[in-house]
Amino acid sequence: MHLAYPAVLAVLLFCTGLYGVLARRNAILVLMSVELMLNAVNLNLVAFDVWLRDTLHAGQALTLFTIAIAAAEIGIGLAIVLMVYRSRGTADIDKLRDNAETAAPAGAPDEKTGKKAEATA
Repeated sequence: MHLAYPAVLAVLLFCTGLYGVLARRNAILVLMSVELMLNAVNLNLVAFDVWLRDTLHAGQALTLFTIAIAAAEIGIGLAIVLMVYRSRGTADIDKLRDNAETAAPAGAPDEKTGKKAEATA
């Protein structure tokens, strides 16, 4: 087996995922692009494991760990995106940059409760 074929495919997959991370604005598509990049790494691990004829199959074992970590990452990431979507109404990454809550000046009424904020020193 030539190593060039899976390596070129992995490079194409990784570059597609990198483009998706850098160009997309939707958080779900960014997570999918990260998964594509991890799958490119998994393809390289398995290809080099077969090419080196490793008797312990360390590349394949590491691929299983990577798949498990990727599953946990997508689960937690999707939960975070869903909670942000419920609270903000959008999954657009550019709009999520305005996440920081600014402190209201002393004496200004709070938006949620309507009570005036007390000055703390």
